[in-house]
Amino acid sequence: MIPAANMLAFLVAATVLIVIPGPGVLFTIGRALTDGRRAALMSVVAHACGVQVVLILVAVGLGAVVAASSVALTVVKFAGALYLIYIGVQAIRERRSLGEALESRRPARSSRLFRQGFVVGVTNPKAIIFFSAVLPQFVDPASGAIPWQMLELGGLFMLIALVSDSLWALLAGTARNWFARSPRRLEAVGGAGGAMIIGLGASVAVSGNGN
Repeated sequence: MIPAANMLAFLVAATVLIVIPGPGVLFTIGRALTDGRRAALMSVVAHACGVQVVLILVAVGLGAVVAASSVALTVVKFAGALYLIYIGVQAIRERRSLGEALESRRPARSSRLFRQGFVVGVTNPKAIIFFSAVLPQFVDPASGAIPWQMLELGGLFMLIALVSDSLWALLAGTARNWFARSPRRLEAVGGAGGAMIIGLGASVAVSGNGN
């Protein structure tokens, strides 16, 4: 059992980190502006699943290896950055089809949306750094197996992130609905969402620590 003091301190630190918009939030907002609330919420869940994989890898020690290797971390960082830029370019190319999609109410390509969100989450260098460098500071060796403590704390982190990211998705999706009243506004929103995702990919690529 993790000491209550450690748990409380971790919850405070995690909440402060999560509520400040970062890569996950910007990706979600970009998706909401491009494809709407449903797609954004699916991206939130997919991103969380990808980050959960990172958490498990870190808990069993693999994340520490990646964090300690500048080459491995660079590979992960650029893989995620390039994928984000690819998604953003696709969103800009397809922005003119947003109006048609709304009028015909075609179902979103769920598998594609989930796959993209998952890849962004599992290649997020920020998650590797946080889970391998910050999270271990809150475990207590005398309170049981450290991997299980890390998984427990990481689960709380994921829960807070899901709530926070979902709120961002709903807010951004509501703004998109207002723009959807005009085809030109909607096209501009699609382009803005794509540009935001491209900008996020570029910022990840040039950042020194993947934040």
